[in-house]
Amino acid sequence: MQLLSAMWAPGQRTLQLLLLLGASCARAGAPRCAYTFVLPQQKFTGAVCWSGQAAAGRAREAVNASEVAALRVRVSRHEELLRELQLLAAADSAVAGDVRALRKESRGLSARLGQLRAQLQHEAGPGPGAEPAAALALLGERVLNASAEAQRAAARFYQLDVKFRELAQLVSQQSSLIARLERLCPGGADGQQQVLPPPLVPVVPVSLVSGTNVTSRRLDPAPEPQGDQTLRQQGLMASPMPAGHPAVPTKPAGPWRDCAEAHSAGHRRSGVYELRPGRHVVLAWCEQQLEGGGWTVIQRRQDGSVNFFTTWQHYKVGFGEPDGEYWLGLETVHQLTSRGDYELLVLLEDWGGRGARAHYDGFSLEPESDHYRLRLGQYHGNAGDSLSWHNDKPFSTVDRDRDSYSGNCALYQRGGWWYHACAHSNLNGVWHHGGHYRSRYQDGVYWAEFRGGAYSLKKAAMLIRPLRL
Repeated sequence: MQLLSAMWAPGQRTLQLLLLLGASCARAGAPRCAYTFVLPQQKFTGAVCWSGQAAAGRAREAVNASEVAALRVRVSRHEELLRELQLLAAADSAVAGDVRALRKESRGLSARLGQLRAQLQHEAGPGPGAEPAAALALLGERVLNASAEAQRAAARFYQLDVKFRELAQLVSQQSSLIARLERLCPGGADGQQQVLPPPLVPVVPVSLVSGTNVTSRRLDPAPEPQGDQTLRQQGLMASPMPAGHPAVPTKPAGPWRDCAEAHSAGHRRSGVYELRPGRHVVLAWCEQQLEGGGWTVIQRRQDGSVNFFTTWQHYKVGFGEPDGEYWLGLETVHQLTSRGDYELLVLLEDWGGRGARAHYDGFSLEPESDHYRLRLGQYHGNAGDSLSWHNDKPFSTVDRDRDSYSGNCALYQRGGWWYHACAHSNLNGVWHHGGHYRSRYQDGVYWAEFRGGAYSLKKAAMLIRPLRL
């Protein structure tokens, strides 16, 4: 049954009667009727009410629509969660695949490690009563300890190297300042102007201060050449007899023209030999084991037992003992080198036991009329070239000043040498004990490119022999 109610002005009573008639039919159990009302098109001025089964259905539909909307919201949320779960499941699947691959690789590495361990044990072989695992553990511990010790030593060496460079720069600056002050100082009390002192060579090698990598000036502890190793093993620069003992010839046969001739005759033992390079017989030390032998030692410094600050005549004829510190003599060396092409080998050793060498493939001395002028060939070696600066220079002593300097270099350097202005090497200088020395001038036994001008070497030797072409 449908019931409509509305409020309007005309026909109100007729509408009420019709409504009462419809209500009575419903109570009498009459069949349901449908009524169609034709209402005039008028403007409503009040509320219009409508009730019945259709209204209840629409109310239920409205309730269901709100619930459906809520369910749709929940379903959409669940779908979002489902998508997130699907993404997580895909990521977990990839991770699981990676984990399986890592486990497989780990098993392969473990198998390989077991094979290597078994191979190592098989090659090393367990000692009697010792377990391979314990031996390997002990070996690993020793390797770790050695590595740690090497790292500490490297760090200590780096610190010492930095400190040494700083001190070297400081000493070089002080040397330059001292030289400048001495040039500015006036003469003595008598008012006469003194002769300017000679220029100083670097107190440490230039390569160590500037950091250059020139091979001839390098001081890095590189492996020693075979000749230096042989020299150290045999102790060739050390005297076979205490200083002061008379030199006794090693071989009675002779005299020989030089040590190379004695070596060719089958005399392979190093020692004192009689040589006759000219009219007179002299005693010299022959080195018959170093680099094929045949070397004639013309100069040796090793303990400071001989004073090399002497006159021209002494340097001409020679002095000292051939089994200790000695100088063979300028005239003898001239007579030897005037017969053919000779080579020169200079052996050096500092107070730390490090050796160095300088080799020249040409060496000779002019006669006394040319003041025994030095002639040198090409340099090779690891000591640095500190002698070529003296090439073509005459020999000078305290009583025969032939250098290129305004003063007397032999007086400042306290020795005899082929001074220029003044020296890059001074192997006939003062033998200072301990290496580094303090003196007004650079007068030590130094080789500037090896340890600098302010370091007096412990040992030095000059050897010559015929050049083997």
